[in-house]
Amino acid sequence: MRIGFIGLGLMGEPMSANIIKKLENEVLVFDIDSEKIKKLEELGATGSISIKEIGQKADIIISMVPKSEHVQSVYKELLEVAKKNQIFIEMSTIDPKISRELARQIEEKGARMLDAPVVKSVPAAVSGSLGIYVGGDIEIYERVKFILECMGNNIIHLGSNGSGLIMKLCHNTLVSQIQNGVNEMITLSQKSGIPTEDFIEAISYGGGQNFYLDGKGKAIIENNFSTAFSVENMHKDVNLTGNLLDELGLNLPGVRIVQGIYDEAINKGYGKEDFCATIKVVRD
Repeated sequence: MRIGFIGLGLMGEPMSANIIKKLENEVLVFDIDSEKIKKLEELGATGSISIKEIGQKADIIISMVPKSEHVQSVYKELLEVAKKNQIFIEMSTIDPKISRELARQIEEKGARMLDAPVVKSVPAAVSGSLGIYVGGDIEIYERVKFILECMGNNIIHLGSNGSGLIMKLCHNTLVSQIQNGVNEMITLSQKSGIPTEDFIEAISYGGGQNFYLDGKGKAIIENNFSTAFSVENMHKDVNLTGNLLDELGLNLPGVRIVQGIYDEAINKGYGKEDFCATIKVVRD
């Protein structure tokens, strides 16, 4: 059984590397950057010359690319060669309705597709400890779970196609709201004369302790915005959540607030920085 992996970016490269290292299956890889292909070939992967070649040769095809339009471009090529009994695992974070439509088109070819977006960032991708949210047929999920377990140690099946993506949007938008609360209260405490180091320690004594502050407190103190997960990626996710609210007719003010924060961060040129750079929007 051959496994194909498309997209060798910040997340895709370590994710595919873990599959190569942990499984004996042949792993075909493709990226528009040929140097990334060469790097994976050194680990034992087989480089491919195109997306279509992976679609022609692989039994299970994984994709990890930035945005909905990139996924649509990838699947435009894959759908031309998709065949019966292939399994497609789409791990990008995209619009759930686009993913559902692609799953429908894949099923018309006699193949099946899962959406399986990930949570956590590059260090977890390297260590193989990502969280993975899966939407799609439960039997297909059980068949490919051993591959997902190469990349993550917290994996949950959430329902039909699109469910994994909806959960990912819920997760990341909740993180953005926790983050904004942290940003606002750090700003308030600083303006009131409390050092940020003391703020972080004091928060840890009570119910305000949270994963975001624990993980990003030092970077915020040092104004270190080197990228593990970018502002532009979170901007994409909170706006996908906003689109989902529109579709469902929901009024959730907290979501709209963080959309505005991320819009301003993009407008100020912070898009390539780590998403903790949004504190600059709040404190300015």
